Amino acid sequence: MTTLPDLDSASQAQANLVSDALRAHIAQAGGWVPFDDWMGQALYAPGLGYYAAGSAKLAVGGQTASGDFVTAPELTPLFAKTIAFQVAQVLQAIHSVDVLEFGAGSGALAEGVLEELATLGIPARYQIIEVSADLRARQQARLARFGEHVHWLDQLPLHFEGVVLANEVLDAMPVQAFAWTEDGTLAERGVSVSEQGAFVWAERPAGMVLEHEMSRRMPPMPGYHSEINLQGEAWVRAMGGWLLRGAAFLIDYGFPRAEFYHPQRAAGTLMCHFRHHSHADPFWAPGVQDITAHVDFTAMADAALEGGLDVLGYTSQARFLMNSGLMQLLGHLDPSDAQAYARAIAPVQKLLSEAEMGELFKVLAVGRGIDQPLTGFSRSDRRETLGD
Repeated sequence: MTTLPDLDSASQAQANLVSDALRAHIAQAGGWVPFDDWMGQALYAPGLGYYAAGSAKLAVGGQTASGDFVTAPELTPLFAKTIAFQVAQVLQAIHSVDVLEFGAGSGALAEGVLEELATLGIPARYQIIEVSADLRARQQARLARFGEHVHWLDQLPLHFEGVVLANEVLDAMPVQAFAWTEDGTLAERGVSVSEQGAFVWAERPAGMVLEHEMSRRMPPMPGYHSEINLQGEAWVRAMGGWLLRGAAFLIDYGFPRAEFYHPQRAAGTLMCHFRHHSHADPFWAPGVQDITAHVDFTAMADAALEGGLDVLGYTSQARFLMNSGLMQLLGHLDPSDAQAYARAIAPVQKLLSEAEMGELFKVLAVGRGIDQPLTGFSRSDRRETLGD
């Protein structure tokens, strides 16, 4: 069992504040709320939730001494530079300079992509949609030198032609939780409050929508529980209404459906992060820890098709980065400076290693009006694995 760090006084006070608000929210709802509601409040409640309050979430410069987790752009600037090569191919193909990033974190991905696109002769117009006020402030400080090339949006564009980037966005969207009971019926898992004031799992019969969705995704498995990200699917489906031409690259950890709902994955995929410790208890210190779920990439591909988009490619992060030009960038490093070379290579190994991020993280590309094959999927495109 993971031993979690002790909460400092400020974190404990925040967790107490958020817990009290969640208890009041549950009481107002009659003593039970579905898990997606609870997760949404814990992460996004204005002024209280993990992404809406001011805690330090991302490690600074990829250092594990700060924040709760490290994302690929923070590990090494080579990640963003490689992504920029794929972005450039799409922009040049559709004669656009527009990039839209969702959940831009510290701004590291935006910074690296803008720098590399400029090197490639593309004066990009970069737009960001960010729900976290403190992360938005960090982005604005980091990207200030790009001036009018960067803008922040408060809502989705009505129409867009260009490249959409979403790195670790889907995993942070609130998910519904379900369980197959011993008699093979479907229950929705939600949250109640015990007599001692603790948050506890509580099940209710699944509604028609959840029952319909799960009946077509997996057979009944008594004792099995997991998640379904209908909010994420709706977001991808709606993209078909405003992405007129271009491609969206969705980078996240997850699996195709056959692996996501595998019989051996009977305890679901919820994962929480606090001070670089990972565990599976979403009720610990709400508002202070991140809560995520893995992505069912089959569901996201299906949602894109339902929205009128094409599925342009699907592969592992390692293969996508190697296809897109990461190895060429590594070739520019100077191996004669052994220490500097080792420092540059170590985070790249984390990005590529099957035991680290290379295989667990996937890249799904969806879009419209792209006639040429995308470089990132030139080898080991796994779209055939997305079938049910």
